[in-house]
Order: sequence, then structure tokens, then C-alpha cells
Amino acid sequence: MSLRKKIADSPRVNRFVEALFANYVSFAYRTSRWQRSGFEEMDACVARGEPVIFVLWHQRLIMAPYLFDTSLGRICALTSAARAGRLAGQILVRLGFETIPMSSHKRHVALSREVLRRTKDGCSIGIAADGPRGPARISSGVPITWARMTGCRVFTVAFAERRVLKMPTWDKQMLPLPFSRGVLICQEWADTVPKKPSEQEAETLRLSLQTALDAITDQADRAVGHSPTTRVTD
Repeated sequence: MSLRKKIADSPRVNRFVEALFANYVSFAYRTSRWQRSGFEEMDACVARGEPVIFVLWHQRLIMAPYLFDTSLGRICALTSAARAGRLAGQILVRLGFETIPMSSHKRHVALSREVLRRTKDGCSIGIAADGPRGPARISSGVPITWARMTGCRVFTVAFAERRVLKMPTWDKQMLPLPFSRGVLICQEWADTVPKKPSEQEAETLRLSLQTALDAITDQADRAVGHSPTTRVTD
């Protein structure tokens, strides 16, 4: 095993990096001015003990702990079981989330049962619609599947900040910067998901959710003076 891989797999190194990122995000949040809007209905559901499905683009994932009020109820994020996904998951854990690692070796049936078990226990489910590997801002069908299985209401969320640092990742992951100004926005996705949608119905719903996520993310960007992100197409 190479030295680089040994360092990357070191529990001590990973704990240090997790703590560093979690503390940085917390500092950036506390030192900036934030406007929060549209969260009343989602917060009310969670406070009543009704789990929800919380969906955002992977690019905005780092601020998820400030988009969901964990003082009102539990939330579990679906994260990749790969090294980067584990790191991201542990950062979220340090900021109040629970996680369910997704693995290519784990059967979908087992994952579905775990999601159902968590929601029946009152735990909301958070997912990056285009994660963990993209393509950026192209929604997978997973949120639709979870909505069909659980019957939970679906809420789209986004953050934007006047000053951010874009990481050199596949989706230009955004890190908030301290001493800035930002917005946190929530909007319910109100489409009805049938218990047994046809392939065409499922695709129509996927595109509808994708459009809703684009709309709320663009709204957040405009609120802080940024131009909406242009989708990259082939």
C-alpha cells in the first residue's frame, strides 16, 4: 500500500480532517448573515414527528446541517461508502446528521429496508439528487423511489452565499466563506408520486424534481447577486 493511501485511510487523519471541515463550516455560518425562508411547512412536519425527504444538489451539500433543523427531529443522509463519501458523511455527523452509507456491494433491497425502517422510526431522509458522482445537476431517480416507498413529503432546499469557495470537484462543491451574506431556501415539491408509477411516469417525475431543484438553487443564487448556474450539456 502506498504512503498516500495509508495516510488517506488513517482513522486519526480522517478524524482530524472531519473536525477541521466541520469547525470551519460552523465558523463560516456563525460569522455570516443569513436569511432563511420557506422552511415553515417542513419544520412543522418534522416537529410533529412526520419524517420528510430533504433533497438538494450535491454542490450545496456542505450546508445541509443548517438547512435542516435537527433540534426538531432526526435526519439521516445517504452517503457514498467510498473514502470521500465516508469523509463527507462524518462531517455531517459532527454537525448533527445521521448517515446511511450506500455501497455498490449492498443490495438495493437491503438499502430500501433500512430507509423504510428509519422513516418508520420518525427519521427524515436527506439526499443529494445528483450524488455522489454526478453528472452535476442531473437528478437520479432515487428521490422518487424513496418518495414512492415511504409516502413522505418531499422538500427541495438550497443555499447560496455572496462569497464562496468552489472546490476542484466534479460539481464545483461550494464552501461558504466567513464574514459574508447568504440565503437558505426551502420549497415543497408537491407532485403526487403513485405507488406503482410506469417508466414514463417515473421519468416525468424525475424531470419535474430536477426542474424544481434548479429553480430553487437559481433563486438562491439570484438572491445574493449571482447569475444562475448554466447546466452543462453534451
